[in-house]
Amino acid sequence: MAQAPEEEVVRLCQDLIRIDSSNYGDGRGDETEAAAYAVARLREVGLDPQTYESAPGRPSVVVRIPGRDPSRGALCVHGHLDVVPADAADWQVDPFSGELRDGCVWGRGAVDMKDMVAMMLASVRHLARTGVQPPRDLLLVFFADEEAGGLWGSHWMVEHHPELFDGVTEAISEVGGFSVTLPNATTGHAQRVYLLQTAEKGIAWLRITAHGTAGHGSLPAGETAITRLAAAVTRIAEHPWPREVTSSVEDLLRGVARITGGSYAGGAPEDFLAHLGGAATFVRGTLQNTANVTMLAAGYKQNVIPASASANVDARFLPGQEDLLMTTIRSLAGPGIDVEVLHRDVGLEAPFETPLVAAMTAALTAEDPGAEVLPYALSGGTDNKALSTLGISGYGFAPLKLPVELDFAGMFHGVDERVPVDALQFGTRVLLRFLATC
Repeated sequence: MAQAPEEEVVRLCQDLIRIDSSNYGDGRGDETEAAAYAVARLREVGLDPQTYESAPGRPSVVVRIPGRDPSRGALCVHGHLDVVPADAADWQVDPFSGELRDGCVWGRGAVDMKDMVAMMLASVRHLARTGVQPPRDLLLVFFADEEAGGLWGSHWMVEHHPELFDGVTEAISEVGGFSVTLPNATTGHAQRVYLLQTAEKGIAWLRITAHGTAGHGSLPAGETAITRLAAAVTRIAEHPWPREVTSSVEDLLRGVARITGGSYAGGAPEDFLAHLGGAATFVRGTLQNTANVTMLAAGYKQNVIPASASANVDARFLPGQEDLLMTTIRSLAGPGIDVEVLHRDVGLEAPFETPLVAAMTAALTAEDPGAEVLPYALSGGTDNKALSTLGISGYGFAPLKLPVELDFAGMFHGVDERVPVDALQFGTRVLLRFLATC
C-alpha cells in the first residue's frame, strides 16, 4: 500500500541526502545518481521523465504533467540535485547519512534543497497515483549545477532546450515560503509569518588582477603586483556601499512594522529586522550591493617576486544595479588593475499582487490558519535567473513551518544542516494543495 505523501517525503529526503551529489565548481560535479533516483521515483507512478545531459555526469530531469486547462500558462516547479561539499569532521553526524535525530532529518541538502526535491516528488507521486489532474500544466524540472551558477544545468537547459519550457509563464523553487515568528502588537500573541521570495540579487563573480615586474625576493622592490593588489582589495573591502530599499524589501518592512506595532517610513530598517530572528541575515544582504574578496592567488616560489597577483570577488547587486556595481568596482580597483567577469547573472523582482501568489497564500493559510504571508528578497540566487531569460516570472516557495529556535538561514551551506520532520511534512501538504489548486 502506498504511503501518504507526508509520510513518504521523509524517506525520499533521506534517500536523496544519502546520494553524494557534491558540486565543487568549475564543472566538477556529478548528479547522475540523484537524477536516476528522481527518474525511478517518477516512473514508478507512471510518469515519463526525460533526462538531458549537458556534459558527462551533469544530467537534468524534466517531466510535464498535463493540466485540465491547457490554454492557461504552465507552471514550472524546479529544484536542483546538487549540493555544496561538506567536511564530515565538522559535523555531529555523517553529512550524507540522512540520519533522523531530535525530530530532524540531518545531512547536506536537508534545506538546500533536497527537502524541496523530496516534497516535489512526494506531491506529484500522489497526484499521479490518485489520478488528480492539476488545473494547469506542470513542468517539473530537477536541475544540475545550481550551486556553481547553473552553467551545466538551468542555463544550459534554457539555451539548448528552450522548447521544453514552451507555454510556461511562472515558476517556483527554493528559499521562500518558510516561517518566522513575530510578536503581534494587536493580539499580544506570537504571529507566524511566511516569507515568500519575490526578488533576488544579481551575481557578478569577478577576478581582479594586478601586474608588476618579476624580480628576486632579496632586492628592494617598491610597488609590486602583490602590493597593488593588496591596496585594491582593501579599497573594495572597505567601501561603504549605500543602503537602498527595493520595493520587495520595503513591503516586507512595512508588513513587519504593521504586525509588531511600529511605523516604517523609509528609515531605520534594523529596528524591524530584529524581529525576524535568523532570517534577518537574508534581509540584511538585500539592503545594499555587496562585494567580498573570497580567493587570492600570487607567486610560485618563496624568493621570487611575482609579475602578477589576483583576487576573486563575489559581488552581488540589487535588481537594476549591475552597471552601477561594475563601475564602482572598476573605480575601486584603480588604474592598471584588470577586472574580469567570470560569471554574471541577473537580479530579479516579481510582483506580489498576482493570482499565483494568492494561490500560494491560500495553500499556506489553509494548513496554518491565521498566518500571514509577506514578500522578501533573497541575497543569493536561484535557477529562476535562467528561466527569466525566457520571460518566466520566478518565486521562491518551498514551504516550511519552522520552530522559533531553529537558525534556518544558518542551515544553508552550514555545518549540521537539518530540517524538522514536521516542517517537511507540513511543506508537503502545502505544496500538494497548491499544485492541485494553482
